[in-house]
Amino acid sequence: MGGPRDPLSVAGPKVTGMATLPNPLPSLAADPSGRALGLQLPPGRLIDATDEGPWHEPLLWHAEGPAAPGDWTALGSAPRTAGLLPLLIEVGGSQGGPEEWELMPEEVSYPGDHDADEVLAGYWEEYAEDELELDADVDYPGKETVVELFGEAEEFAETIAPHGVQWPGLAPATAADADPDDRAAELADSLAGGGSWLKEPRLALVPARRSADIPAAIGWSGPVNYEGDVARLCTVLRSWEDRFGIRVVALTFDQLVLSVAAPPTTAAEAEAVAAEHFAFCPDNITQGEGETLRAYAADEVLGKRVWSFWWD
Repeated sequence: MGGPRDPLSVAGPKVTGMATLPNPLPSLAADPSGRALGLQLPPGRLIDATDEGPWHEPLLWHAEGPAAPGDWTALGSAPRTAGLLPLLIEVGGSQGGPEEWELMPEEVSYPGDHDADEVLAGYWEEYAEDELELDADVDYPGKETVVELFGEAEEFAETIAPHGVQWPGLAPATAADADPDDRAAELADSLAGGGSWLKEPRLALVPARRSADIPAAIGWSGPVNYEGDVARLCTVLRSWEDRFGIRVVALTFDQLVLSVAAPPTTAAEAEAVAAEHFAFCPDNITQGEGETLRAYAADEVLGKRVWSFWWD
């Protein structure tokens, strides 16, 4: 099979034009502590289990013992220098740990081959068409106000207000109030003891170029009922990295937890970002307590330094 390769670079025919990035994880088989990579790792395991059987190389490493506050920070810059990024994973959920998650790296394209605005616009407009039972191939006159023509769509119009059927576009960037990596470490410390998001967290390492690419790097299948190619969602995460200083901090079987270094600080900013969240993961709004985008923006986006997403 040749030397170590980037999991994203061999994901199948969807992937085009990517440089090879060596995967340092195979070296941990002979050197479990990671000393050769500048690491001091606790006992752990390498995961290559996928939906199609074993992958040709490990997709991630995770510690055998529970994560503790300070573990993330103790890694320092060594993992990034070695081509690895830290992550917390859940092993105590009903679906078990990543060995049981049906990872699908063979279905993943490359996040850099997509455009965040186009991806989100497609999700938003497809959702609207489904809700309004419109024909996607028909250019309705005044489509942005078509909700007024369908009595059954009044609830949907209320759900997505103040936005309309047409995609409102990407929200503007906001100023960071902390270093994104420091914010990620703070969140990791708060999650390490277990709680509402993670019951039995484990420290993990993933071979990835940037934090936003972590779900694609392991072929995470959490959103598979909504999007079969998680790289398209990672394209949005890349954009959020640039505009809001997010970092991927934790994954469960079907939940994604992000730290946010530049959260929206006004209601208008929060509602613009909430539209992106709605397109990215409609379940966050439609299955939430408020069940409207405006309420979600006020409760879960405005000033919030943690964003979480769950797909049914």
